[in-house]
Amino acid sequence: MNTTIQINGISVAYGHKRVLSNIYLNIESGFIHGLIGPNGAGKSSLFKCILGQVKPSAGEIFIYGEAAGKSLKKIAYVPQKDEIDWQFPTTVLDVVMMGRYPYKKWYEFINDTDRAFGLKAIEQIGMTEFVDRQIGELSGGQQQRVFIARALCQDSDIFLMDEPFVGVDAKTEKIIISILKDLASKGKTILVVHHDLESVQAYFDRVILINQKLIAYGDTSIVFTKENITKAFASQSHLLQQQF
Repeated sequence: MNTTIQINGISVAYGHKRVLSNIYLNIESGFIHGLIGPNGAGKSSLFKCILGQVKPSAGEIFIYGEAAGKSLKKIAYVPQKDEIDWQFPTTVLDVVMMGRYPYKKWYEFINDTDRAFGLKAIEQIGMTEFVDRQIGELSGGQQQRVFIARALCQDSDIFLMDEPFVGVDAKTEKIIISILKDLASKGKTILVVHHDLESVQAYFDRVILINQKLIAYGDTSIVFTKENITKAFASQSHLLQQQF
């Protein structure tokens, strides 16, 4: 397998508050990686660094050997649901077609090839009958599926998903994990922020445990242990009681 995301000693601070400290990671293609840690652990900040939206105060990140922020076509990002304006007057197809924008120059329009990408992605997530529906009229699970379809439409090599299973129904959760496993089997790199410790073993090939610093990284069967989880969630013992 190939290293797609190389993280070399990054630290991130907002003002005087440090949220990430000296993180080293080599993230490889062909695996579903679970990014696990308590609230405030720096998970979303790590995503923003990979996307080039936040500049680390120390260290650097390379995507396929290029500095973060220079290869955005290669990265599809699914944000947390609360970051999205669900009342914006746009349809399912309009949202999904946004995945084609990184391939367009400012003067180019969406064409039939792009539309075919979008319709195929909508079919993959089981939303064909909702193609012209306004996104604010959808259920929470359906809305999340639309943004998964937008990521699929982008046809990227790396998928960053920030809490994609929050607030979704069982059917949607099953569809999402099936899609992620299919993408990994095709050599894509999948990185998922996740909070439900009970499903970690079933969902992820590899786990990254962080709490501002890196606690552990590796195969889920080896890394996802009570000892490592205790280190990561030292202040949230109730989560450990749920898991073990």
